[in-house]
Amino acid sequence: MTLTSRATLIAAATLVAGCAVFAPPPLAVGQTESEVTALLGAPTGRYAMGDGVQRLEFARGPYGRQTWMVDLGPDGRSRRFDQVLNTRHFADFAERAPGMSIDQLLRELGRPGEREQGGWAGGETWSWRYPTNDCLWFRVSIGDDRKVISGGYGIDPDCDVKDTPALMR
Repeated sequence: MTLTSRATLIAAATLVAGCAVFAPPPLAVGQTESEVTALLGAPTGRYAMGDGVQRLEFARGPYGRQTWMVDLGPDGRSRRFDQVLNTRHFADFAERAPGMSIDQLLRELGRPGEREQGGWAGGETWSWRYPTNDCLWFRVSIGDDRKVISGGYGIDPDCDVKDTPALMR
């Protein structure tokens, strides 16, 4: 095998392995908690949803760009699952967010990638990176009363200015 062939083979294997990291896990309705944790590892959060339902949070990926939420019914089997760090979920969340408690926020989006003290209205700003090509992250302002003020997009400070959308410069 030539050096070029080896290099090509190594590059292809690395690419395939990298794609596997970001592929959706093979979750299915009806799986037990042990089956879910065998696929996703230990939960990074656990939230009571009422009526005996437990929501398991699985924050994963580089910079936490994916967070899977899996709802387990009283029978201990999965009822639904969703990757919540995406524009569809953020839009729905932003409409309902004002006045939401910290506990509700965590049940919706999971733990943030970053927390900053002293947001624009005091309190804190929590931020989540998500899969995007636009160098954005989703940010939530939390007041001193520990209630959500608002949520929206901001430029991810880890991105280069040349990579940000022209309208946001």
